[in-house]
Amino acid sequence: MKISIICVGKLKEKYWNMAIDEYSKRLGKYVKLEIIEVPDEKAPESMSLAEEEIVKKKEGERILKNIKDDAYCVALAIEGKNLSSEELADFVEKTTLRGVSHIVFVIGGSLGLSKDFMNRANYYLSFSKMTFPHQMMRVILLEQIYRAIKINRNEPYHK
Repeated sequence: MKISIICVGKLKEKYWNMAIDEYSKRLGKYVKLEIIEVPDEKAPESMSLAEEEIVKKKEGERILKNIKDDAYCVALAIEGKNLSSEELADFVEKTTLRGVSHIVFVIGGSLGLSKDFMNRANYYLSFSKMTFPHQMMRVILLEQIYRAIKINRNEPYHK
């Protein structure tokens, strides 16, 4: 199975990179993992709604260029479905049992995800109604994917 994580923006802080590297190493034993960073657009604080839509559209186009037609696409979005760790494990297992061999998780930029991308997504997943820094969300997502795989394999880790 292949899992891709597409993220808007680059990680700059060493501590986030260290956490990403650790979970990437752990996941590498079970799946082919790919993390794709697409450039973010400059988004000054005082933008109109129309300007925000332009930023999201540009970022969305970059995201869409990295998604193959046969990939099952999961948008991380506040309006998505909240799942427990066990439910995420079940979701991953059922998705692969349906013949899906490539799952793409997408973390948008600071303004969220474009309408074009959201129309492409197969599933909306929410980790909380709270807003998290995008860097932290990468770590949380990788940890939960790792936990899901361990749950599905009945291996110790999940408590």
